[in-house]
Amino acid sequence: MRAVVVHTFGGPEALELVEVPVPAPGPGQVRIRVSAAAVNPVDAVTRAGALVDAGLMAPRPVTGIGWDVAGEIDEVGAGVPGFAVGQPVIGLRDLLDRSLGSYADYLVLDASAVAAAPVGRSAAEAATLPLNGLTAFQALDLLDLDEGDSVLVTGAAGAVGGFAVEIAARWRGLRVIAQVGPEDAGFVHGLGAEWVVPREKPDLAEAVRALVPGGVDAVLDTAGLSARALAAVRNRGSFVTVVGGADPTPLRGIRVHHAWISADGAALATLAGYDLALRVAATLPLEQAADAHTRLARGGLRGRIVLTTEHGGGS
Repeated sequence: MRAVVVHTFGGPEALELVEVPVPAPGPGQVRIRVSAAAVNPVDAVTRAGALVDAGLMAPRPVTGIGWDVAGEIDEVGAGVPGFAVGQPVIGLRDLLDRSLGSYADYLVLDASAVAAAPVGRSAAEAATLPLNGLTAFQALDLLDLDEGDSVLVTGAAGAVGGFAVEIAARWRGLRVIAQVGPEDAGFVHGLGAEWVVPREKPDLAEAVRALVPGGVDAVLDTAGLSARALAAVRNRGSFVTVVGGADPTPLRGIRVHHAWISADGAALATLAGYDLALRVAATLPLEQAADAHTRLARGGLRGRIVLTTEHGGGS
């Protein structure tokens, strides 16, 4: 089968399309015939070697690339109930230190990292959900809010931020302030945001507190604003960041957490049933992974570039 891997860290040119044996699922695992794999910023930093430099991943001779996958079950390992060959699924590969990622024709995952694909969506759309959707879902869990509480989402038009706004407003009954550029105000209102704070506001906390006197109950910081966003939280509120190195000091009794993603098939199944806005910026064939990374580096995307195989996944 084909797989995109890295032997020597570097720019997009470091991505190599190679032929490797088709992996076999062990007990508790399934093999997915990949149709689509989303391209995420973490894939680029993995390719560049930044995760090894940060001590988040051990160096290895061959590094697989890609977290998100959509496809269909190709083989079921021993002791796996609930999945059948041919079933459309989505999944998340959260083990970094592996020689194969989701940029491949086939991928083996623990069954606990897999869920039925969202109904009525293309494989390319479905592939945009696992990493970013679960990050938003798990970050909101850490905030531990009750229905009617207020939350500021920074970077609300991004992949994680957009899911966070929609999940918080529509599925958890939270009052959402979305921090975005003016061009994205309509988008986040459509996701359920009650208020919008322009990204250009020099004093974010002042703007938020003008809308919610005393400060919001919580912040979900997807933009790495750290202390700037913490100042918008009421005393003894909650703050969660998803950006590495952006954990502020827990002033004023505020509970500060960092959301580190983990695969969770049950939560992924919940997300698949939410009918969330799934944004595909473009689809490219697997062999154009380097071009996808080049386009990702240029920025300005709304949604994810998705790599597709000959098994399908275009939209």
